Parts: sequence; structure tokens; C-alpha cells
Amino acid sequence: MKLLVLSDSHAALSFMRRCVQALKPDAIVHLGDYFDDAVVLKEEFSNIPLYQVPGNCDRFRCRPGQPEILIEKIGGVNIYMTHGHRHSVKMYLGALLKDARACKVDIALYGHTHQADCHQEEDGLWVLNPGSSGYFGGSAGLIEISQGNIVSCRLLQEKDLPDIW
Repeated sequence: MKLLVLSDSHAALSFMRRCVQALKPDAIVHLGDYFDDAVVLKEEFSNIPLYQVPGNCDRFRCRPGQPEILIEKIGGVNIYMTHGHRHSVKMYLGALLKDARACKVDIALYGHTHQADCHQEEDGLWVLNPGSSGYFGGSAGLIEISQGNIVSCRLLQEKDLPDIW
């Protein structure tokens, strides 16, 4: 199973569309900023499950009460999804990691910083920030899952995508 992770698109949809078309993911995650962009993706690729959370720029872009944190089991992997602004991820990851560990997840996904990051903590917890899929950079995350385990977690940029045009 391939899980495409996007964040901080800020109304720039072309890179996200290209990722979906090139990678043909089994599911998509959008971690906020702009919530509307994920709604458009969901309409355009209605056959692919899409999970989304709002970001700090989405106050008026999503319905009231939209959860800022989602915890879902996808492909047998427990995933913590948040934009990250409520966890102060621009300063440190401590609050995010604490919450993710308390929820007993396998991977914590966050955005907000526009800085791509993918690593595994000493205790085995995966941490992924796909960076910005908008005009701040054009990066994404790709998680490959097999038999309920993360077998690959990596960052992608425009140059990593196959030429599909």
C-alpha cells in the first residue's frame, strides 16, 4: 500500500496532482494549509481515500469543529495526523512526539514548517513532515506499508517523480 502525504499547498495544486497521477497512491493525507486544496483533490480523485486536517490558515476554509488531529489505522498502521501549529513544531517536536507516543501510533505526520523531515526515533516511532507541496518547495512524503508494517518512509521532490506528461 502506498500512502501519499501532502501539506501546506497554499492553493498551488499542480504538484499535488502530479504526485497523485505519477504515484497512484492507495490513500492520500493532506495536513492542512489549505483545506480547500484537499477538497479539490478528493473531488478529482474520488476513488482514492483522502484524510485531512486543517492548518493554521484554514480557520474559514473548513466546517466548524473539523478535528485538528486524526488518528487512523491505514493499512494496519496507526497514524497520527496534525498540521502541527498547536504543537509548536516550528520550535521543537517534543509536544508532538509526546502526544503521538501517548496515542500509541506507529508514525506521526505533521506540516506547518514547510521544512521536509523524515526520520525514525530511537523507540521506533516514525516522524514525517512532507514539507510544502505548494509554491514553497514542491515536496511530499511517501509511506509504503506491507502487512501492517511501514517498509519505507521517504521524501519526494519534483525531480523524483516519473515523467508522466
